Amino acid sequence: MPVTPTVSTLAELAELAGVSVATVSRSLAGNTVIAKATRERIVALASEHGFQVNQAARNFRLGRTGAIGVVLPLGHEAEQHLSDPFFMSLLGPLADAIADRGLDLLLSRVIPKDDRWLDAIVDAGRVDGVIVVGQSNQIDAIERVAKRYRPIVVWGADMRDKTQITVGTDNIAGGRIAAEHLLAQGRRRLAFFGNTDVPEFAARYAGFQQALAAAGSEQAALVPVHLTSEASFSAIEQYLASHASPDGIVAASDVIAMSALRALTGRGKRVPQDVGVVGYDDVVIAMHTNPPLTTVRQDVERGAVTMVDLLFRRIAGEDVESVAMQPELILRASA
Repeated sequence: MPVTPTVSTLAELAELAGVSVATVSRSLAGNTVIAKATRERIVALASEHGFQVNQAARNFRLGRTGAIGVVLPLGHEAEQHLSDPFFMSLLGPLADAIADRGLDLLLSRVIPKDDRWLDAIVDAGRVDGVIVVGQSNQIDAIERVAKRYRPIVVWGADMRDKTQITVGTDNIAGGRIAAEHLLAQGRRRLAFFGNTDVPEFAARYAGFQQALAAAGSEQAALVPVHLTSEASFSAIEQYLASHASPDGIVAASDVIAMSALRALTGRGKRVPQDVGVVGYDDVVIAMHTNPPLTTVRQDVERGAVTMVDLLFRRIAGEDVESVAMQPELILRASA
């Protein structure tokens, strides 16, 4: 039985197909300039003769790397890790959306030492575009790069007065509906737990304040709690030891809310009878706390797909706008 000869170069495949090298290259790339029948015939010939595109060489020729950088700047939370429940919930859908486009993901967790950390990433030539997860306290560094580097999209607070293209939840609305829910239950001694140096958290606190003002309530407590589990638990425990307990807590994240549940239980407070607690994010474990956590949901799967779509459109030269998704209050037993 005759053995089908293999071909290893575009020129060999072009000679076999009776077309130019350019036609073969465009057909294998799926370029619709080439007639569909011709494309399908060349792809079939390539498969039959064991031809494989040298993707590295093709990327080099096109000036591409075949990778997208996903960067997590932790200027405000140096102790936060990739295992954080929110990061885990977002990174999975991001990786899937990037892989579906045929590219690799290059992940970086950055503790900024200066304001040039993002410049170093985009100028290294290792990626075709960058997704920044969270603005931290690095708005100026991100904005400076966004003004000169087009293929960049940021997960974070909506910055309509900035150049950077962002995807995220309407954080003001999220903070507002969380506080409105507690106020509707007759709770009046509210507290907001979160570090407002973070733009997203500052917006959530602004919404929280809007709800209080609309209800004619007195100014509530702001407790600048950090994001990691142990740091937030320690800060909340210290606050409860030296202040009268609030009867309602809006936490800037589910991790902070879970720390609040633990600290309240330790002080003999019943949730929700004595204190209602509302988190933010709706990470997977939020439904498994005791009691299950009422929280404001961010649709991170939709957000991940949207970020990748906007990034690839920017790489293609399109103009795009920031996207602010609507939050959703998820009612469970904690409030």
